Amino acid sequence: MGLLLKAGININLIKSALIAFFTISTLIILINIIPATRKIFPNYSLQLSGLIGNTSFLGIPIALALLPTETINFTIGFDLGTTLFSWIFGPYLLENTSNDYISFNFRKLLIAIFNSPASRGIIGVLIVYVFGLEKSLGNFLWIPARIVIFLAIIVVGARLAMITNEKNLTFQINDNIKYSLLLKLFFLPLFVFIICKIINFQDLSTIALVLQAGTPTAISTVLMAEAYKINRDLASNNLFLTTIISMVTIPIIASFTK
Repeated sequence: MGLLLKAGININLIKSALIAFFTISTLIILINIIPATRKIFPNYSLQLSGLIGNTSFLGIPIALALLPTETINFTIGFDLGTTLFSWIFGPYLLENTSNDYISFNFRKLLIAIFNSPASRGIIGVLIVYVFGLEKSLGNFLWIPARIVIFLAIIVVGARLAMITNEKNLTFQINDNIKYSLLLKLFFLPLFVFIICKIINFQDLSTIALVLQAGTPTAISTVLMAEAYKINRDLASNNLFLTTIISMVTIPIIASFTK
């Protein structure tokens, strides 16, 4: 809420959220209808690990550190689109053991939407706007919001250390994980970059979105895999490897997109 109130809900935030949601949805569909890519990504854990990034805990702090404040709308918007997709559709995809058909329970879908952190943030901000408190409350929440975001990096490190210790993960990369890494850290940022150029986004806006696309696999993919007991080691390994490798790829992406 603090970040949204500071940035303001405007067309840039909405556009970047739609780009994130559209990009992930499109690639999920393409992966599953093309036989060759479906063979490369045989389960939804690999697909989600290759498309859902850690935009909340790493992407936003990285953007705040590297980019001007005015780009925060694009950064938060991309995070909202990613978060909504992962928590709305992620459980449905993982519950389905086959890639052939996904049945939707619309009641559960609505519950998932309202339980999403992104949805709750938007609802809270809209309530604040109704009472005309956006400026005062936005300034009040801006400082703790920044502190929480930077502390979130520590949380990510601690969680990653716990997963590494529990799973005894190493740099063993099989073919499936290799393709998931390439999708998350290289192809997805490139795909978002192309979309931004097609729709004529400004350079700073493009950098903001591409950096978000290039973030490592989100912890939410591990949490969902643990909850449904599906490909848990695979999800943890993807989180571990993308986080380590992204320390090299994110600076490269930032330099190439300038």
